[in-house]
Amino acid sequence: MQGKANPEHDMAIGWPASLQVRRQPRDSFHPHRTAHPVHHAQTLPSLVLDRYRLVRRLGSGGFGTVWLAHDERLDRPVAVKRVLTADAEQAERARREALVAARLSHPGIVALYEAGADDTACYLVSELVRGETLGVLEAEGALSDLDVASIGVSLADALAHAHARGVVHRDVKPGNVIVPEAREEGGAAAKLTDFGIARVVGDDALTRTGDVLGTLAYMAPEQAEGRGATAASDLYALGLVLYEGLAGVNPVRGATPAETARRIGDRLPPVGRYRRDLPRGLCAAIDAAVAVDPRRRGMPAGLRDALAAASPALSDEPGVVGEAGVTGLTRLLVGGRHAAAPPSAGRVWPEPGEAAAPGGGWAERGEAAAPPREWRHADEPAPERPWGAEHDAHPFAPARRPGTRLAARLAAGAGAGALAAAALAGLAPSTPPVAPAAAGAAVAGAVALLPGLAWLAAAAALVVWLAAAGRPGTALVLAPALALVPVLVPRGRAAWSLPAAAPVLGLAGLAGGYCALAGQARTLPRRAGLGALGALWLVVAEALLDRRLLGGAPAGLPDAERWQHHVRPAVDDVLPALLDARTLALAGAFAVAAALLPWLVRGHRAAPDAVAATAWAAGLAAATQAALAPTEPRGLVAGAIVAGALALVLRAARRPIGV
Repeated sequence: MQGKANPEHDMAIGWPASLQVRRQPRDSFHPHRTAHPVHHAQTLPSLVLDRYRLVRRLGSGGFGTVWLAHDERLDRPVAVKRVLTADAEQAERARREALVAARLSHPGIVALYEAGADDTACYLVSELVRGETLGVLEAEGALSDLDVASIGVSLADALAHAHARGVVHRDVKPGNVIVPEAREEGGAAAKLTDFGIARVVGDDALTRTGDVLGTLAYMAPEQAEGRGATAASDLYALGLVLYEGLAGVNPVRGATPAETARRIGDRLPPVGRYRRDLPRGLCAAIDAAVAVDPRRRGMPAGLRDALAAASPALSDEPGVVGEAGVTGLTRLLVGGRHAAAPPSAGRVWPEPGEAAAPGGGWAERGEAAAPPREWRHADEPAPERPWGAEHDAHPFAPARRPGTRLAARLAAGAGAGALAAAALAGLAPSTPPVAPAAAGAAVAGAVALLPGLAWLAAAAALVVWLAAAGRPGTALVLAPALALVPVLVPRGRAAWSLPAAAPVLGLAGLAGGYCALAGQARTLPRRAGLGALGALWLVVAEALLDRRLLGGAPAGLPDAERWQHHVRPAVDDVLPALLDARTLALAGAFAVAAALLPWLVRGHRAAPDAVAATAWAAGLAAATQAALAPTEPRGLVAGAIVAGALALVLRAARRPIGV
């Protein structure tokens, strides 16, 4: 997981995650030292069930109070939920939760250690998980597409385990998913928690007839209608969780609870409408999981397989989920005026004298704070709050971490426009039919709106114009370099003009720096493809410009004036020379360097990153020298230095190139 909780803060409780967490420095975790007084300590025993010493209250809600405690027998921290036996319904729920948890043992489910009771209360003792809820990490923009898929795999496995044992969770949502701060070897990427309203298939109903339990924005249609929750209902909720994690919006959540309720049961827009760069198989699996008809949703195992199959093509870079094209621009402009008032139903509120801190933690008394997100008490309504008191994502609000995809399209348009203008101005002796500046502006606008289609159209028009202008050899040599771009980077349309940066840097004797740019792309295949294309465009540019940019044009090429004006010499002499073993070796070196960069320079701490960037740049220089031997590459050392510096700066900025 690339997104982690603040190391200066304590952990999120194991369950129920819907209860608030008072974050503390970890040195206050010692069972005999508390940084804050325990409320009503005089009414509670310091030791419960003869082994768990209560340290401090972590949170409370409509279904008990959760305490940080120390297991004095096994010397480990635990979470203890205390439920008063005076409330018969709560006590029965606690008993049911213990029975449910006893059936489950899975790395993706928070473990129950023990259940017991004394004269005043019953206690559920669970593992304590250091980490944050999925909802908090999404709000902070700490997750990549690959992170969301990994979390989805763990949750699908956890639900399959529960369903196989007759347990239906009934309240799958980001607030009930804990992402461990440090993933253990072989452990799950996330843990499902809060089985307080779970149902055992075949057991007696816990609630009164007509009661509906769960969280409205993640509730399956049949569950909201009171027809009961099934395994298919859990799958629907998981599909919505993944939809929101990848698209940045929950399509069911409205500006008010009533609007949310009206949307339940509507057919949802395909997730690919928000994220056209995602693999089609993954989009189809998520769309099936959120189908209105439970029979069409499939099984958790099918969704899990789709997530695992798509993972190699997903971004491993934390970033934003924005909107594309005109829609994204519109939402970016109007989002501030359309921030939704969040649903008031289905939340738990702090007790008098306490304030909820942003991100789900408890604030000190007297701190200004926003109400918590995604907390729920099934039996009592939340108080009314002013419009705009908190921003929840919905179809007319800006997507979480807005604007990056729009910025990527604008950058793609600018790059394509500059490339088109330079090609018109420098590749043919005749006067182009359109002024280079005007053509570049037109191409920039078209590519910003339609990155793929407009880029291909501009590339084809350039090749046709070169052939018609008396440079068929130039057109023939340039065509493969252009045609390979959509082949090697099929889903990174906004980055299709990036390989042109390689010859531009080569003009300054800094060609090696290009690998740092290609290494910022979001997925490994995309990074490798962009790296290889940069090397190819370097070699082609050296032949077209008859100028040494890195290793120089291959020996034995005919005179440029001869082959650029004629097709046969270009076919017989130039193309074979350009696509030789030396070019392939250079392309391989650039591809490997770009692909490995994010794994080496991770952007966590400056000193390790500086060492890794230096080693990476040295390896790039050595691989380039080996690929072009016996030629001495131009600007080898300077290019490696620039590459290492760019790797550090760009990684620190965490702004991936492309989409």
